[in-house]
Amino acid sequence: MNKPQGHASAFRAAELAYMAIAASLIALCSWISIPSVVPFTLQTFGIFITVLLLGGRNGTLAVLTYLLLGAIGVPVFAGFSSGFGALLGNTGGYLLGFLIIGPAYCLTTKSIGKGVLGETLGLLFGLVLCYALGTAWFMIVYTRSTGPVGLSTVLSWCVLPFILPDLCKMALAVVLAGRVRPSLARFPQRG
Repeated sequence: MNKPQGHASAFRAAELAYMAIAASLIALCSWISIPSVVPFTLQTFGIFITVLLLGGRNGTLAVLTYLLLGAIGVPVFAGFSSGFGALLGNTGGYLLGFLIIGPAYCLTTKSIGKGVLGETLGLLFGLVLCYALGTAWFMIVYTRSTGPVGLSTVLSWCVLPFILPDLCKMALAVVLAGRVRPSLARFPQRG
């Protein structure tokens, strides 16, 4: 009886270690800024690869860990920023929206199955929900602090410039996860 408990504890430790590594990976990706007309980071790539490798449940817990680290002041967000101000500011809804990607991925892959198509559609569904939450949040916070702003304006500032880069990061994450996942196969995903 004691041996299965020890095995379960070791598995739990491995899960926690993977979640901590994933939260660190997301932070690292947040710090990498790619200059362009609208500079962007690899933050969403970190979210996508985390969900793909850890599954929806553990991936979401890793994202939550990342957000909590940032909330308490560890500079893990883009531009080495942190604090509740980053989460409650204009673009905080996009950060909080990262928490939706894992559950959306789970829902989609349970409905249509895993595999490249199911995983890609799951991430895409999550990204659309993240964009929707972030855009609504931006409009509310911006309106309260600065004045009214239209939906088309917010989309042109916060979503449209990022769609193509995010789709490229998603494709890269799907390909890399397919190659890395066999190395992690000895620790089964739980969600």
